[in-house]
Amino acid sequence: MDVQRVKSDLVLILDFGSQYTHLITRRIRALSVFSLCISGTSPLKSITDLNPRVIILSGGPHSVHAPNAPTFEDGFVDYVEKNGVYVLGICYGLQLIVQRLGGEVMVGEKHEYGRMEIVVERACGLFGNKAVGDKQAVWMSHGDEVAKLPDGFEVVARSQQGLVAAVEDLSRRFYGLQYHPEVTHSPQGMETLRYFLFDVCGINAEWKMEDVLTEELKVIQAIVGPDDHVICALSGGVDSAVAATLVHKAIGERLHCVFVDNGLLRYKERERVMETFEKHLHLPVTCVDATVQFLSKLKGVTDPEMKRKIIGKEFICIFDDFSEELGQKLGKQPVYLVQGTLYPDVIESCPPPGSGRDHSHTIKSHHNVGGLPKDMKLKLIEPLKLLFKDEVRVLGKILNVPEGFLKRHPFPGPGLAVRILGDVTEGNALDILRQADEIFIQSIKDAKLYDSIWQAFVVLLPGNTVGVQGDQRTYGRAVALRAVTSQDGMTADWYDFEHKFLDDVARKICNNVRGINRVVQDITSKPPSTIEWE
Repeated sequence: MDVQRVKSDLVLILDFGSQYTHLITRRIRALSVFSLCISGTSPLKSITDLNPRVIILSGGPHSVHAPNAPTFEDGFVDYVEKNGVYVLGICYGLQLIVQRLGGEVMVGEKHEYGRMEIVVERACGLFGNKAVGDKQAVWMSHGDEVAKLPDGFEVVARSQQGLVAAVEDLSRRFYGLQYHPEVTHSPQGMETLRYFLFDVCGINAEWKMEDVLTEELKVIQAIVGPDDHVICALSGGVDSAVAATLVHKAIGERLHCVFVDNGLLRYKERERVMETFEKHLHLPVTCVDATVQFLSKLKGVTDPEMKRKIIGKEFICIFDDFSEELGQKLGKQPVYLVQGTLYPDVIESCPPPGSGRDHSHTIKSHHNVGGLPKDMKLKLIEPLKLLFKDEVRVLGKILNVPEGFLKRHPFPGPGLAVRILGDVTEGNALDILRQADEIFIQSIKDAKLYDSIWQAFVVLLPGNTVGVQGDQRTYGRAVALRAVTSQDGMTADWYDFEHKFLDDVARKICNNVRGINRVVQDITSKPPSTIEWE
């Protein structure tokens, strides 16, 4: 979707570094309202060009008193007041509003972290659907507190400790919540966001996936000339398959798909994926076996970021070569490369410190967003880059992508390279991991748990561990089982298997995969971890 063509009712989130910022975006989209997230320190023109109806200032880990604390540009307040834009500050965002509009924020004597209770003091604005004295549990996470409000502001709710929990200036359309309504730990948070958007701001809930499809088809047809040819990088995952199906619908046979076997695929992945592409998706696909090319470049490499960069570069080299060969056959060089980049990829691959977003940190980089060489010949088309995973699945269903394919667990672009901690070419690491992973996934399917899990896989751990197998001392590898539940991949909880299931899987892996003598389970949520290990 071209964000410049979103004509009205855009809710824009300014990100000031909170781990929950992405949840705000997701919760608003769940209300059928289009939302986007950009850096809180973006130039004012980046905001005005988007013409938002509502702006939400996110929380963040900083204090407004800290040197170089992130803030919006001068002119922001004048812009929103003159254009009737509604502004909601959450946690740090509230404190930023108070400080920038002439109030005072001080280091709190009473810090508030975790679940707290708030009491409504004024039944208007944010709490116009509540009564004075109503109480609700919310999730707090702040050390500073509001000491003095700017002129025109009123306190509308306080915490059980008597601290400011919600404020508003109805005449200037400024609102603030000291807590996080976007997290599930604030049970009435979605109700508050819904009331704010629909009743206070007058937003219309009219954003639908059908609109996304129509808009994207128009955008693709406008970008790609009537005689231009396009290459699509198919990974075997849901994202690239939906992206390819979408572009195929837009330009037909001028789309040329390529599936690269980089030697880092799962057990029999190449055979299974090619069958799906040809028999069920009816996409024109060429398979390129580049196993030797990739593994030779990865030999001896242990740094995870270096692995990603190498893999990203090799993918693009292959696409360039494929493009050259295709151009000779067609008599016309392909111009574009389609990738299934998603919004979480864009968010998590934000520029590193020193690039203008120093309040955020790069969580991952890969060939979709972080590993592209500067001299790449093909121009990128990323039709899904503003969508979350569950939204892509909805779009895929509209495009008649088979349901069984849409339910496939995500598989990272760098493949098994990010599931082997260390050198992927050392010994028979790839074969060991493939076998163990196949046992784990098949066991999940046999137990009819596959559709209840967002993503499941096995990680090969570095080094060896002592074991006893067949009455003999062994010195083998250890693997970790990873399975998580999630809605969009931005946050995740570990899946709580029954002990018998884990016992059965561990026995199967140790008894059937030569070289493994120990199995553990990763029970870390995201955050603090990521879903993948590297």
